[in-house]
Amino acid sequence: MNIKENIRIAVFSIRTNLMRSLLTMLGIIIGVASVIAIVTVGNGGRDYIVGMIRDMGNSAISLTVNTNVADDDDYFTDKDIAAIKSLEGVQYASMQSITMCQMNANDMTGIFMGIGCNTDMQMLMRTPLMYGRFFTEEEYIEGKNVGVIDVGSALQLFGRKDVVGESVSCTSNDLTVSIRIVGVVDIMASMNLDTEEMMSSMGSMMGGMQMTSCMLLIPAPVSATLLGKASGSYDMLQITALDENLLDEIGTAALNRVRSLHDNYEKDCYNVTNMATYIDLLDTVINVFTIFIAAVSAISLIVGGIGVMNIMLVSITERTREIGIRKALGAKTGTIMFQFLTESIILCLIGGLIGLLLGVAGAAFVSFIMDVPLTVQPSTVVLAVGFSSFIGIVFGVYPARRAAKLPPIEALRRD
Repeated sequence: MNIKENIRIAVFSIRTNLMRSLLTMLGIIIGVASVIAIVTVGNGGRDYIVGMIRDMGNSAISLTVNTNVADDDDYFTDKDIAAIKSLEGVQYASMQSITMCQMNANDMTGIFMGIGCNTDMQMLMRTPLMYGRFFTEEEYIEGKNVGVIDVGSALQLFGRKDVVGESVSCTSNDLTVSIRIVGVVDIMASMNLDTEEMMSSMGSMMGGMQMTSCMLLIPAPVSATLLGKASGSYDMLQITALDENLLDEIGTAALNRVRSLHDNYEKDCYNVTNMATYIDLLDTVINVFTIFIAAVSAISLIVGGIGVMNIMLVSITERTREIGIRKALGAKTGTIMFQFLTESIILCLIGGLIGLLLGVAGAAFVSFIMDVPLTVQPSTVVLAVGFSSFIGIVFGVYPARRAAKLPPIEALRRD
């Protein structure tokens, strides 16, 4: 008997006992659907999270000073930044100096957070300006009291987004500095977050209380003035590369250049962090977590396989006389075995395809609700079809062998 005839008989048998066949497939359908949905949503979530972090700066090296070990002479300077930017493969380099102090603006008092940086920070953020401009190189060198405000801060202080030309007064160490706003940027957008939604969520978490705050990107010399420190002394640098494959090399080269300029090779006062390493680590963790949950869900496939074995044994009992007649007419043992094995495989394969469709539909619904991309990989489809066939073979072998080994005389005696 050829394969085509085996398939025809198998389909006829399934259609004859349609309800029983559907109930038998249920375990396979649930197992495949759950695995496909989890793997698909997991892949989409991973791509979304990793992509969001990459958008924040995938080619980034963070160089920081170990303040517990370093002396004043070991801190980064503008000369260090210029030397690092001259290295081959370096794209941008900027200091990051955080200043926290009291703020007054538009008759409101709150917390001011100034991020001292240079003009490269505009490119490091990977976020275009909404209004106005970034401070210029001349304004940076002269330490002009200008800054670029975050759009969330603009909404809090002035109730609108375009606040170019407004001023914010910052007080620290008995020194008050008035900073003129020259540009507006959506910092949250660089992290793929919605600023207004984040503000609303923070307000809800704080029980409706509003904390007035202001975030400004300001020239590093202005930040140093507010901190009461000498200009040109920083504890953190961020460097981006033209090619993220060169990040480790550039990090090592930048570290050696700084050590050479400060002549402090014997000190372990600098830390180099490759942001791509954290991205790869996060990618691995999400993958392992997704595989683990999918493996737990796959247990239902084993249960479904047992159901297939059970129904095939019932089918053999019902068709014992048919088996005896076929063997009496000369059907070989292998032919009988292959017929029932084909029926088992088709039963699981149909269940697997239905599970695949339901799993993708469920993943699409969850992805829509969670606002993450739907990522259906070809390997996922192959997994569903292949594993369903595998279940059909594994759990169909025993019933098929039992049917094939029935003695013809004993089979013909059955009613």
